[in-house]
This record gives sequence, C-alpha cells and structure tokens, in this order.
Amino acid sequence: MIENYIVTILVSFVIGSILVVVALVKLVKTNIHATMFWNEIVLEKITNFVMDQSKEQRILNTVSYNAIKGNPESVLDCIDKYCSKSEWAMNVGDEKGLILDKIVEETNPSVVLELGTYCGYSAIRIARLLKPKARLLTIEFNPEFASIAKEIIEIAGVNDKVTILEGHSEDIIPQLKKKYEVEKLDFVFLDHWKERYAPDTILLEECGLLRKGSVLLADNIIYPGAPEFIKYIRNNKHFECTTFLSHLEYMKVEDAMEKAVYLGPE
Repeated sequence: MIENYIVTILVSFVIGSILVVVALVKLVKTNIHATMFWNEIVLEKITNFVMDQSKEQRILNTVSYNAIKGNPESVLDCIDKYCSKSEWAMNVGDEKGLILDKIVEETNPSVVLELGTYCGYSAIRIARLLKPKARLLTIEFNPEFASIAKEIIEIAGVNDKVTILEGHSEDIIPQLKKKYEVEKLDFVFLDHWKERYAPDTILLEECGLLRKGSVLLADNIIYPGAPEFIKYIRNNKHFECTTFLSHLEYMKVEDAMEKAVYLGPE
C-alpha cells in the first residue's frame, strides 16, 4: 500500500516536472519577455560562469578567429552569424542594419555621433560607408564593452574613422564642441539606454549640435520601446519623422526604427 502510494507520488512528480518544462519551453518560444529573460539572465549567466568569460569576449574571440582582418563586411557577417546561431546580442543586426546603411548613404555625413557602442557592430556599419575624412564619435559607458569594441573596430580596419568616447552620454555631449571640436552633427544614431533617448535629444538641441537637416535615427522604438522619445519627437514641429518597420535583431519580433530630420528652430 505504502509502496503504491510512493510510486504514485513519484510518477506525479515526474509528469508534473515534464509539464512544467514543456510550459517553460513554450513560453520562451512565444513570449519575447520570457525569451529575453532566458537569453540575457539565465543562459548567458550560466555560460559566463562555465566559460569564465563574458558574452562580449566570446564575440571578440569569434571575430578574431574567423573574420578577415581589414574587411568590415567579414567582421559584420561573423558577428551576425554568431548572434543569430549561438548567442543573441543587442547589435542593430543585419535586417535593421540595411535601414541604417540606407540612411547613412542618403545623409552622406561628415560628422556622426553614435550613442551606445556596445561591441562596435553599428560603428563598423556606419564607418565603412563614410566618405574620406569623415569621422564617427561613439559613446559607451561600459569600460569592458568599450575595450572590446576598440579591438573589433581595429580588426575591421575602420579605426581611423572611429573614436570611442568612454563615459555617460549626458556628460560627454556637452563636451563635444570644445573638447572634441564638433561644430555640428550631420547624423546621430541612438542605440543606448532607451530612457536616455529623449533627454539626450533635448541635450543635443540645447548644446547647439544640430543643424538644419541633421538626421537622428533611433533603434528599438517598439521593443523594448522608447515612448518618451517618440512622444517628444513626433510632437515637435522642429522634427520631421519617418518610421521604418522591421524586426528585433536576430528574431521575428516586431520592432522599428525612427528617423527624425531636424528642421531647425523658428
């Protein structure tokens, strides 16, 4: 009698465990929040512990071992393959990267500001399209990311056009004119903390860094979203906005980029 009771409990426990695992797998596959939690919190932390290195270091290793030195397209392709097949990472990615390419080519900028360097993926995408003597300043507050980005950008062979500024955007933007000799910005790519999109855009205006025709391009306006930025930019008569629908990098989740052309003050 007792043995039957124990067997029943064990069988129920096993079946329950299987059902929980199935439910978790289904949740991860169908819910973007669960997917990101699994990728960024659970799986990444476990992998970091086992391999004793960060995901960003693994991306650098992949580029170092597989990319063709001095070939930015090879570096971008290497990162895209790794992040789509092995570990998800917050690069702009190949799909939205084409939108970024198109707008950079249309703008043909001389001075570019990027907010959020991460591993240098988008800096490489932009820099490879810049005309001679054009420059890209990219701001990254995380020292590890900045260091890794520097190495990857050097491997891509575009380091002569890219300057990494380490620190917080709200501290560096007011220094751009005097310390970094930036008169006006032709193109700004926003891809850092989403809650900083709006205040940093306002800061760019207040510091007189935007000219008539300056182009701002903001990533991830749907996921994870930048509602305050969208509210500010679309209700501001000094900007003309266009939305480019796409998908979250390396996923089939809906996302978009917002282009805002500065029309200048009245």
